[in-house]
Amino acid sequence: MDRLDWKRIFRFNMLALKVTGLWPPGDGSYGRNLYTLYAVVSILLCHVAFIATQTINLYFIKDDLSAVTGTIFILLTDMGASLKTYALIKNMRILKHLMVTVNCDLFQPKGHKQKNLILPSVRFWQIIVSLFWFFTVGCLILWSSYPIVDKSFLDYRLPFLAWHPYDIKTSPQYELTYLYQVVSVTVLAVVDVSIDNLIAYLNMYVGVQFDILRDDIRNLGFDKSDSDDMNRKLIKCVHYHKAILKFAAYVNQFYNRLLLVQFCVSGISIGLAMFQLTIVAPFSSEFYSFVSYANAISVQVFLYCWFGNEIEVKVSKIFLQFYLFTWLQRSLQISAFGLFFLSVETFVKVHTIFF
Repeated sequence: MDRLDWKRIFRFNMLALKVTGLWPPGDGSYGRNLYTLYAVVSILLCHVAFIATQTINLYFIKDDLSAVTGTIFILLTDMGASLKTYALIKNMRILKHLMVTVNCDLFQPKGHKQKNLILPSVRFWQIIVSLFWFFTVGCLILWSSYPIVDKSFLDYRLPFLAWHPYDIKTSPQYELTYLYQVVSVTVLAVVDVSIDNLIAYLNMYVGVQFDILRDDIRNLGFDKSDSDDMNRKLIKCVHYHKAILKFAAYVNQFYNRLLLVQFCVSGISIGLAMFQLTIVAPFSSEFYSFVSYANAISVQVFLYCWFGNEIEVKVSKIFLQFYLFTWLQRSLQISAFGLFFLSVETFVKVHTIFF
């Protein structure tokens, strides 16, 4: 049977991170090379400078509630993307090690049956990720084009309210600043979506490994007289289980601290986006951009909750079916600093509050 190339499944998102300067070549971290310089320049211009111009502008528009709320929810999303960037860079060696580990022999499905067993989870991840990209791209297009659509560019309106240390109401400063904002928000959106997809991908991967483990235990051969063969298979299952738990621990180490920040940012951003929907012109370019943004955030939260929930469900299935094996954990729950768990219930609660 052909080996399943797990890295190939994530190749598009890996390319997106590479283009934005957040995925160094090879299996190592950053070094003293041109790519590192490119990453530094990209972060300074598209993260630090872009966020700074919007933050400073809050002082000048502090008396305009509509402008403030319209800026804050974008600003929070940008800051969230930058925090994820920091976490990604900080844990780059761990992540590169994980991406090498995903294709090791131990984690490969054993036969066509196991491959067919895990493919539905992989395809569902691909569908949700595609939906996430769809809403994000739609939101970017609407944000970037509405000054042109409503002809406010004639008054030198930019896609995002921001302060700049020069007069933008002259040419070519206006056109260059417009282009800068579009490029910066696109980079931040690509980074944000790609890192979210990476976290969901790793959770999905841990989940399907428990699917494989469950099938391995089912095929131990309880009804056969060759107890030595069964013991050898059982020992392999124990080692395999420990390897999955170790992999899951490394994954959780990468994003555990991010989860609390992400859910706080997502909750506030959805609330502010829904408020903006009440004050913009119905069915305008801005209106559809907020609708697209709210949908993108919903899919983002769903990515975290669904694939985190799947891990707990699949571990529970193994325990319920093979409860006599004391080395199996009763549960494995992904949490945000132990404050709440990634589950479908959490997703429902978030949407009950803000919708």
